[in-house]
Formats: sequence, C-alpha cells, structure tokens
Amino acid sequence: MRIYRAFGFRTFKQNRPTNLGAVNQGQLSTCLCSIYHFESSPQTLDQPSVPPLNIDKNVEQFLEKVILDSQWHSIERGSSSNLTSSAIYNALYELRGQPDTVLAFIEKLGFECLDVRCLCFAVAVVSGLPSPQPAWQLLKRALSDGVATNQELFDELVLARESLSLLSSIVLDLLIRSCCGLNRAEQALECFYLMKDQGILPKIETCNELLSLLLKLNKIDTAWALYAEMFRLRIPSTVITFNIMINVLCKEGKLKKAKAFIGHMESLGFKPTVVTYNTIIHGYCSRGKLEGAHEIFDTMRSKGIQPDSYTYGSLISGLCKEGKLEEASALFGKMVEERLVPTAVTYNVLIDGYCNKGNLVMAFKYRDEMVSKGIMPTVSTYNLLVHALFMEGRAAEADGFIKEMGEWGIAPDAITYNILINGYCKEGNAKKAFDLHSEMLSKGIHASAATYTPLIYVLSKQKRMQEADNLFKLIVGKGIFLDAIMFNALIDGHCINGNMERAFMLLKEMDTSKVSPDEVTFNTLMQGLCREGKVEEARGLLNQMKNRGIKPDHISYNTLISGCSRKGEMKDALTVRDEMLGKGFNPTLLTYNALIQGLCKNKEGEHAEELLKEMVSQGITPNDSTYFFLIEGLGTGQGLVENTGL
Repeated sequence: MRIYRAFGFRTFKQNRPTNLGAVNQGQLSTCLCSIYHFESSPQTLDQPSVPPLNIDKNVEQFLEKVILDSQWHSIERGSSSNLTSSAIYNALYELRGQPDTVLAFIEKLGFECLDVRCLCFAVAVVSGLPSPQPAWQLLKRALSDGVATNQELFDELVLARESLSLLSSIVLDLLIRSCCGLNRAEQALECFYLMKDQGILPKIETCNELLSLLLKLNKIDTAWALYAEMFRLRIPSTVITFNIMINVLCKEGKLKKAKAFIGHMESLGFKPTVVTYNTIIHGYCSRGKLEGAHEIFDTMRSKGIQPDSYTYGSLISGLCKEGKLEEASALFGKMVEERLVPTAVTYNVLIDGYCNKGNLVMAFKYRDEMVSKGIMPTVSTYNLLVHALFMEGRAAEADGFIKEMGEWGIAPDAITYNILINGYCKEGNAKKAFDLHSEMLSKGIHASAATYTPLIYVLSKQKRMQEADNLFKLIVGKGIFLDAIMFNALIDGHCINGNMERAFMLLKEMDTSKVSPDEVTFNTLMQGLCREGKVEEARGLLNQMKNRGIKPDHISYNTLISGCSRKGEMKDALTVRDEMLGKGFNPTLLTYNALIQGLCKNKEGEHAEELLKEMVSQGITPNDSTYFFLIEGLGTGQGLVENTGL
C-alpha cells in the first residue's frame, strides 16, 4: 500500500467553499496531479513553495460531490492512486452518517488505497449497517493481507470509535470475530484482553465465537481460562455458552461433569435445548458408552424435548462403531417413522458399518435408498464403497463407481486417490497406481505418506528396489511426513530381496528422522536375518526390541522358532517356544508347523507326531504343510490320520 504524507485534518476544514459544483472532472485531474507532485516531493509544509490550499479544498469538494452523486466513473480504480490518505479520510468523515455511501465509496476506490487509519474509520462507519458482514469482511481482509499488526488495528479502531462517539463495542468485537474467522486464536485472545484493558466488555456472542474456536483447535485449558475470565468480568453467559462448555467437558471425557452441567444451567434459569442434549449424547457415543447415551436420550424426551436428526445420527453412529448394525438399522427405521429426514452423514455411517462387516448388499441398499430420496451421495459415500469393493477384489466395479462419481459431478479427493492407488498396488498393478498418482498431482491434490507407502510396497514386491529407493528420496525431498508404515514397506522389500545392509541403514535413518520403529519393523528384520540363517543376530534383535520398550508379539517368537527349526537347532527352537508361552502367547499353526518341520528334518518323527496330537487337542487344525513336513520327514503318511484321531 502506498502511503503519502498527509495534510493536517484542520487544513482541510479551513475556508470550505459551499459550491460543490465548483470543480469539474478536468479540474480534479489537475488537482490530483498537483497533490501527487507535492506529496512526492521532499518539500515540507513550512516551505514557501507549497501549492495553494484551495487545490486541496477543491479536491475534497469534488470528491464529496462525486460520492454523494454516485458519479463513480470519476474515481475508477487505479485513477485514484493520486488521492492522499488525508483527502480520503476527510471524505469518509464528512460521510460518517451514511454507511451505505461509505461502503460504496471504498469498494469503488479499492481496498489497496486505504491506509490503516482510513480503513479502521471506514470499518467503524460501516459497522452502523444492519448487517455486520461488510465491516467484518474488511477487517478479515486487513488481517489476512497483513496490512497492520493486531495492536495497530485495535488502536486505530479505538480512535475511530472515539471520533464517532460510538457507545457500542461492535467495532472491537468485529476484530475478535475476524481473527476467529481466520482461526487465529492467539490474536483473538490478544484483542479480548486489549478490550478488557480499555474497560470495554466484548459482547457474549463474540466470547462464544472465541470459545468455539478454542474448542475446535483443541485448546481446552485456554477455553476454561477464558470462561473463568468471562465469569470474573461478569459477562453474562447464554445457552450457547453453556453448550460450548459442555462440549469442552465431553471432549475431555468428563461425561459425568457434562451431565451435571445441565443441572447447573437449570439452576441459573437456563433451559437446556436439543443442542445441549445432542452434545452430551454425541460425547457418550464417541466413547462407546451407549447405555449412558440412551439414558440422556430418555431424559430429553421426558422433558418434552424432541430429538432431531442429529440426535439419532449420533446414536446410530455409536451403534455402528460397536458393530451393532441390526440395532442401528432399527433405530434408523424409527427415525424415519418420526418423519425426520436422514442426512448423507447418517447414511454414510450405516454404509461404513456394513462395508466393515463385508455386507456390501446392505451397504448398496442404503446407497440406493439415499439416492431414491433425493439425498446427494458425497465423496465419502463413494470412498467407502470403492474401498469395500477393493477389499472384496472387485476392482472393475470400483472403476465403474469412479465414473459414476463424475456423472454426479462429485470430484474425487485425496482419500479417493489413496484408496485407488492402494487397491491397485495390492493387485500388483503398478502402472495403474502410478498413473493415478500422476493424475492426482496434475489436479493439484496433495499426495501424502498414505499415497506413497503402497507405491513403495508394490515396487518392493516386484523387486524394483532401485526405483523404490529413488521414490523414497523424492518423498524425503518433498518434506512429506515419514511414518513407520512407509519405512516398514521399504525395509520389507530390501529384506525379501536379501539387501540386509540397506535394511539396517533404513533402521538407523528411522532414528535420525525421529520415527519410532515398531514390532513390525523388528519382525521384518528378524525374518530377513532368519532367511539367511543368522538366527543369533535375529535373537539379538529380539533383545533390542525389549530394550527399546517394544513388546515382541507372537510373530516375533514364531520367526525365531522357524529360524531355529530350519537350522535344525531344535533345543533352541523349543526354548523360544517355552519363552513364548511364558509371555502369555498361545502357539499357533505356524508355531507347530515350524517345530514339526524341524523335528522331521532331525529325524525325530516320534516327537513330531506328539506335537501333531498336541495341536489337534488345542483345537488347531493341521493344514497341507503340516502333513507335507511329516510325510517328507517320516517317508510315509500311513497311520497319521488314525494316530491323531482325524
């Protein structure tokens, strides 16, 4: 913004001619040019070469006439760049009782022509309109464009408020609300306390908006501190205030206190609304406490507050999360009976629940039902169904759904692309997956670790490790957040391809990148070592896991048992088995198969048959591999079925 040296306000007020038509447009141009040269020169107001003051008066007079007569063509954008901030300010001051005209003027003049003083004065004037939206938008733009600091805007708004003798706090409230609109909680809080220092109390609606932002940003402690300050300043709460604080309690998991807060509201003379109860019901459902949610549901009905679509949606969501799909469907039917219109969100919850259970018939039934009722499917609807189709190995149908999305005018998002890329990678179709990756980037959709991990996975499975490493370098170069899943995919590829040195380098890189390895990382490395017969090194990794605070799982122990068995070190294999049992892990089919294979290799057929009987007694059914090891080791399969009772 170009800031010119301003004339004094009193200079403009001297000897004002009364004839507003005294200057024509041509004269304005001359005046503007004269002012521009004067303002751009190094001269001061005290020097004798100052242009006559009537030029300034003429400009101001003409500017006022243009504004009042709405002759906007005379101040088209760009041509107004020669106007001084003082001329603009004085025009605004003269029009201080006409907020509509001021708004039209600054819109025509251009936001960039206003300095902070003019902007804040204009905001103060425009705040007199019935709707606060125009003034709010001006402040929001000032904040987002960074034309001034929070403190500077606040100070100028205070001066404008005083100049206009405004009793309302609206202009300062709008600054807080503008900060909230930009999710700038710290700046909004700063304004709150600046108002407090000025002895001006923000409106409760402003405080509510700030509390909502703190809740949204999960700044729970700050929300309570602000609420306490509001109480100390005796800013009267509303039902909305109480609803927000109940939501804060629910987010903290303090459901009993949230429930008790209703009594506190009522004791102060406030009647809880459907939003109040919905907030607590959602809190209970999100934590899987369905019994408590139903109690609140019954309480609200007993008090004559009718549940709405959101109430039922929360309960249906809670039931679906717990896998109680029949109850969820029954409640959905009850909701429809009460003539409540389900939203796309509620349908998506049911579709998600049935997709997770593998019941695509019901999932598609709900999709068809929502369409028949004129409820537009969302991108989430399609993401759920496409993911489920890939899980069922129905990729061709998934492609059909992507085309259907286009017919509805629904654009795929990052999640859609990640689902597709992951699905095709699992099918081994690397070309299709990379084509989709290129497509999403061309559309400006951000790729994340969830995008790149399956791409590394498919390259690793196809033994294209150089390409996988190059892709990993590209990801690191882009500054994309790295996680253990991505590292594990690359480590697994190198382990499978026998590149153990590179695999262990990646483990070190995880530590450097401050990505914590997990049991999958170590199990993968242990499996790689055991494939090469390096069982002792694999056992060392088991100890390293424990030292890092990572608990070995049954895969960790089975990996070592398999490694020892393949080497014929059955004593060590059985020792690891005993350690596994001591840690509370039950032996699995993999455990028994590994031990039976090792015993048969050592020609200990009798012990192998004993293990076969043991696994059957444990309810574990032998598979083809079990019998193959026994037949190969013993040279005969005769009597195995009879001896095991199968």
